[in-house]
Amino acid sequence: MSAKKNRPDTTPASTTPTAEPQRQRGPGGPMGGGPMGMMGGGEKARDFKGSFRKLLRFLKPYWFPIVVGLILSAGSTVFAIIGPDVMRKATNKLVEGVVAKMSGEVGAAIDFDYIAGIMLTLIALYLAGSILMSLQGLVLSGVSAKIGFRLRREMAEKIGRMPLGYFDRTTHGEVQSRITNDIDTVGNTLNQSLSQIISSIATVIGVLIMMLGISVVMTLTSIAVLPISAALVMVIVKKSQKYFRDQQAFLGHVNGHVEEMYGGHAVMKAFNGEERSIGTFEASNRKLYESAWKSQFLTGIMMPLMGFIGNLSYVVVCIVGGLLAIGGSLLIGDILAFIQYVRSFNQPIAQLGSISSVLQQTMAAAERVFAFLEEEEEPSDEDKPASIERCAGTVDFEHVRFGYDPEKVILKDFTAEIQPGMKVAIVGPTGAGKTTLVKLLMRFYDIQGGAIRIDGTDIRDFRREELRGLFGMVLQDTWLFNGTIRENIRYGRPAATDAEVEAAAHAAHADHFIRTQPGGYDLVINEEASNLSSGQKQLLTIARAVLADPTILILDEATSSVDTRTEVLIQRAMLSLMKDRTSFVIAHRLSTIRDADHILVMKDGDIVEQGTHETLLADRGFYYDMYSSQFETGLEESA
Repeated sequence: MSAKKNRPDTTPASTTPTAEPQRQRGPGGPMGGGPMGMMGGGEKARDFKGSFRKLLRFLKPYWFPIVVGLILSAGSTVFAIIGPDVMRKATNKLVEGVVAKMSGEVGAAIDFDYIAGIMLTLIALYLAGSILMSLQGLVLSGVSAKIGFRLRREMAEKIGRMPLGYFDRTTHGEVQSRITNDIDTVGNTLNQSLSQIISSIATVIGVLIMMLGISVVMTLTSIAVLPISAALVMVIVKKSQKYFRDQQAFLGHVNGHVEEMYGGHAVMKAFNGEERSIGTFEASNRKLYESAWKSQFLTGIMMPLMGFIGNLSYVVVCIVGGLLAIGGSLLIGDILAFIQYVRSFNQPIAQLGSISSVLQQTMAAAERVFAFLEEEEEPSDEDKPASIERCAGTVDFEHVRFGYDPEKVILKDFTAEIQPGMKVAIVGPTGAGKTTLVKLLMRFYDIQGGAIRIDGTDIRDFRREELRGLFGMVLQDTWLFNGTIRENIRYGRPAATDAEVEAAAHAAHADHFIRTQPGGYDLVINEEASNLSSGQKQLLTIARAVLADPTILILDEATSSVDTRTEVLIQRAMLSLMKDRTSFVIAHRLSTIRDADHILVMKDGDIVEQGTHETLLADRGFYYDMYSSQFETGLEESA
């Protein structure tokens, strides 16, 4: 162990939720609550340019395939632009032949060989454009998939670095919405809108050049409506930005509530909370509906308005073109080609207007993704962490002070010294700070004053991963994942053999019931672990702790979910497991901790009493009152 280091009395309170660490809910408890999302409906507009710059920096490693895809998109657009000009030549040649024959010119004929050559050229151009567009889609789809993969990976890694306090104040559905809906929105935009933007810009520039080559007068006439189009786009984009942002936010709220209600469905049904749950869902869903239809309505009217303006331009061009043709300034083929270019000119402008609305939604999603990635993380470990080898298990609490809210201190001045191998029971009323003490011991939160030491070394001098590797936990709330029983037990030590897994299950008295299941150790536990009883699930978590073979054990009323006979078996297994190990037992039933080496009695964040079961009863203090309330008959017998 490294030498003891001096520590200041306070540490940055980077993980301090506003209340005791539990998922915050709205009125009505678990059934009536709503997710506490990070973005509310009344929040001011965020920095669009700032988020756009962050997105560009994120795309930097993919610049080469993106550029290749954009070049392919521009190339396919160029081939499409050239088509009407080539067709113009064929039309003029056809009209020229027809007019010559009608005028009686000797030897006049239509040059079908020339026209056939033009047709073959057109086929080649359109085929080349289609091939380039297909290649562009392949390249940008690959980039989009890689970006989505990277964003999800970074968010998953970020979750591992986030303080526990963030998840205490943010619903699971809110985080899920960011890692699914928001990332999908960003990825889909990059896959579709990027190529559309480049294609539209290339089309506008290329068509404008071709139009000027045919007639400057008609070109000026057709672009006279551009200021009107630009003004409409700006107004619609400004109006729709807020609704797109709110749509993404309320989508996260709805997902959070659904996840919350699905996870606690049995509780909701038991307390007749359906109406409250539906009411909360309706409120969030109504806000999502209102923001969604407003944003989609504004996006939807973009194309019709742009189409109407384009049609006005088309009518004016037809009139001006007709006058120029009558005057002999233009040929029929020129007018037909120009009309096609006008159509081609108006369409990308309308697309750009529509894409601008999509970009608003994308930036709203990107803001939420980057906001999560920029959330404050757990304080970094020491540059030169202390060695954790050969840990004996001595634990010292020295004047520990902590509060989830620094203004509301839970542990005021906690001091205790635990020797290696001791079985320490922590008792006290709800809210006394029992579970908080365990979270501080494992550095789920950092204390704001004092120190916690293991074998004389401050726990802040260890790497979190190695520190938490010292502990084995069996909690009152079981946690099992979708997988086989064998995989769930092996979670305690991934490198364990099948024989070691089965030995751990046998020590936890779980082997018998496992072998009676269909498939035995290979039975797949479903997502909610509903194909096992509460007692069976608890036995598996105990087997997991046995397999982990930790230095320090933490048991939070580990036998509360099993029957009396099974409890006796587990107690025997726990006694064997706790032998020669420092153990912390959070007890609600005081009968289970009579044989504890030391009992810490907590009240209002302080240790009010400590000692053995017999000495605490003899003192007739707070522990005596707690024990009396549970076992008055037993107390009289013991007296």
